[in-house]
Amino acid sequence: MSPPTTGPLPDDKKLAEEEQIAMKKLDSITPGEVVELDATETFLRQHNFTNEYIGELLTDTELNKKLIRKVDMILLPMLMGTYMLQYIDKNALSYAAVFDLFTDTGISSDQYSWFASIFYFAYMAAEYPWLFLAQKTRMAKVVSGCVIAWGSVLLLTAAGNNFGSLATCRFFLGVFEAPITTCFMMIVSMWYTREQQPFRAGIFYCCNGLGGILTYGIGQIKNFPVWKAVFMTCGGMTVVWGFVLLFFLPDSIMSARHFTLEERALLIGRGRLARTGVLNKTIKWNQIREAFIDPQVWLLVLFMLLNETINGGIANFGKLIIKGVVKDPLETVALGIPMGAFQVIYILSGTFLASRIKNCRTIIMAVYLIPTMIGVCLLWKLDREHHKIGVLFGYYIIGAFVCSLVLAMQMPASNLGGYTKRITASAMVFIAYHAVPTCRSYPPTGQRKKDSPIHNALF
Repeated sequence: MSPPTTGPLPDDKKLAEEEQIAMKKLDSITPGEVVELDATETFLRQHNFTNEYIGELLTDTELNKKLIRKVDMILLPMLMGTYMLQYIDKNALSYAAVFDLFTDTGISSDQYSWFASIFYFAYMAAEYPWLFLAQKTRMAKVVSGCVIAWGSVLLLTAAGNNFGSLATCRFFLGVFEAPITTCFMMIVSMWYTREQQPFRAGIFYCCNGLGGILTYGIGQIKNFPVWKAVFMTCGGMTVVWGFVLLFFLPDSIMSARHFTLEERALLIGRGRLARTGVLNKTIKWNQIREAFIDPQVWLLVLFMLLNETINGGIANFGKLIIKGVVKDPLETVALGIPMGAFQVIYILSGTFLASRIKNCRTIIMAVYLIPTMIGVCLLWKLDREHHKIGVLFGYYIIGAFVCSLVLAMQMPASNLGGYTKRITASAMVFIAYHAVPTCRSYPPTGQRKKDSPIHNALF
């Protein structure tokens, strides 16, 4: 059966021709010949999918659209729910600090600053080992296991009553949250074409903005320490969600039981059009070396370092910045909700443009840093007593950098060929992502009195 003459779904005939060449090479393997096949090649050969048949599937526009809608309906809700919980859980300490955490545990501002550093130190140390394990084993099981584990850590945090116990929980929270975002970027690159990846990554990342609504509801609890309720509620929800992922998040396209064999073959073909591959469990040391000497990877690392100079402080001291404007804890949480709405707008608009306009991601990344710089200047220079509206406006627009962050995080997974190289480059970028927040939240000589309130040194 010869494939139709119409163009493939991604409007790039050259890529389709390259796919045909790759498939012909696969079909030319003779019985008894010893070759190295990755998981996708093995799957296609086992189920007798030829290059002609894959080519025909790729040219069926309606079939491709229907398939992507199905992928969106199955995959995105799980990524969105997990990322919402991850962000809420990571920032649960910031929410708890608005209520009675300081008085109940007796921790000081200096010790509170250390919590952020401890989290990021653990995150950076655990990042690549987790990704190594995810490549060698089953990525979905690594993700779901980590979600269950960090939910359990949050439940234990509610039992903490001093700096030592809270710091220990904070360390293990960083360990178990470490692989999530990078694994999600790899999952998106596995299931979507290069053009579709930025917007899908933006969809699950924008779920960061929903945490304030949940915390405002928890803040209505009476006759129970609100900061403990924050950790217990978030931890319980996370453990339950981890078991949902354990049973429903597919490990790979080849093992996705909710898709037919034909649909899986088409998804593999679409991945090859992107020339990034789908899955390979073999660690290739030459690709690790390529990642470390690739100047594009180091440019992304540098961009992430510069982009993230504000992130750690905003994540950990953001609610305290608002508390400097209003004194009521519930009002503080309520005024933080628009920050999430602004971030959703920034992320969805920027990633949508990046998906629609070719070769413009770096330009969009630069443009979306402009509101962040304006917001930083407003928070730094405006007096919180006399310019409350200006301070809140600066706080709301400062989150525009998150759009640049999403695009930068997705680049290694979508732009680099070779599965091991993508894993390594993604780990390098994410280590840079957390290196700067660690330094910004670390009190070099203790929290200086002249920097009161405690967030002033950040700016």
